[in-house]
Amino acid sequence: MEYKFSDKVTGLQASAIREILKFTADPEVISFAAGNPAPEAFPTERIAEISAELLRDDPILALQYSITEGYTPLREFLKGWMTEKGCFHKEFDDLIITSGGQQANELSCKVLLNEGDTLLCESPSFIGSLNAFRSYHVNLVGVDMEDDGIDLEKLENALKTEPNVKLLYLIPNFQNPTGRTMSLAKRKAVYELACRYDFIILEDDPYGELRFAGENVPTIKSLDTEGRVIYSSTFSKLISSGFRTGYVSAPAPIIQKIVVCKQVADVHSNIWAQVVSHRFMTTVDREAHFNRLRGIYREKCGLMCRYIDEGFSKEISYVRPEGGLFIWCTLPESCDMNAFCTKAVKDYKVAVVPGNSFSIRADEVSHSFRLNYSTPTNAQIEKGMEILARMTRDMLG
Repeated sequence: MEYKFSDKVTGLQASAIREILKFTADPEVISFAAGNPAPEAFPTERIAEISAELLRDDPILALQYSITEGYTPLREFLKGWMTEKGCFHKEFDDLIITSGGQQANELSCKVLLNEGDTLLCESPSFIGSLNAFRSYHVNLVGVDMEDDGIDLEKLENALKTEPNVKLLYLIPNFQNPTGRTMSLAKRKAVYELACRYDFIILEDDPYGELRFAGENVPTIKSLDTEGRVIYSSTFSKLISSGFRTGYVSAPAPIIQKIVVCKQVADVHSNIWAQVVSHRFMTTVDREAHFNRLRGIYREKCGLMCRYIDEGFSKEISYVRPEGGLFIWCTLPESCDMNAFCTKAVKDYKVAVVPGNSFSIRADEVSHSFRLNYSTPTNAQIEKGMEILARMTRDMLG
């Protein structure tokens, strides 16, 4: 039988990252292609204790349907925590629990954009969000980045030339895939453009608590006085990625529409995971827990960067991140990036992600590739980076 798929999904392709991960089924392959939290970062003992207590003392709470907006104690905790961070404005914001940050971004697009409306984003950007946006047939337009974030001149040019710009999607902290952090000056300038050109900013911040170097930069949401910023985040990198517990802080009318769309999508997010997340965040020393995570990623990132500095061909440049999970490396223009990535995994048994996996348009040329340091062990980083360094010298001198 010939299947005729809807227009919404016909143009969607499987994630190139997932295709690369198929090679990692080979036990000889060392993967720098994933984006998972470090296995040692999960607070397994405390999660086990909370889960046992919950199922012993109040099992129906964990097993029964709940409200779409999310577990009320968790929502109230998040409102307070986000208020402290400047990411929740009591006078006009509300908050909903979502199935990870991915759903937060997808539903934000769904409630605000019609087919043909323009959504601007950094180029390159996170493939999961890009595919979600594409599924709504929006006019997806990428804006080049500089070392300190999105190129403001090119952003304003897009605002002047692209039709009906409704939304700007940004990952200001340790951006996926580039690892870059947007400067405070640019965050202020972007917000000023939003006010001037009348669009909404979707600020995706899954890595904000994972800063292990440099100084904290205020969120764009903390600058919001007109209700122009949607702030999405998640516990995926802080407690458990498998919980799929994310959240959105946004003006109340936007949250009201997200609630309706979420009822259609999945009724509500996993209630057991929400309760465990709430009890974890309110019973542990949060800053001590976050510092432990930062220490893990500081060590892993430093280890990977040392091999780049000391072993890679000098023809390769890279962005040294101050947090998050990724390093962005750039090859010389004369080098075929896709061939490089294929050779790495097939011949050298080291998997990296080609930069065009994060491109906005299929015809974009990329000379970069992404490395992940959170998922592999330190021993795998040492072995894999030594192999990759040798490969770069063999190919590029």
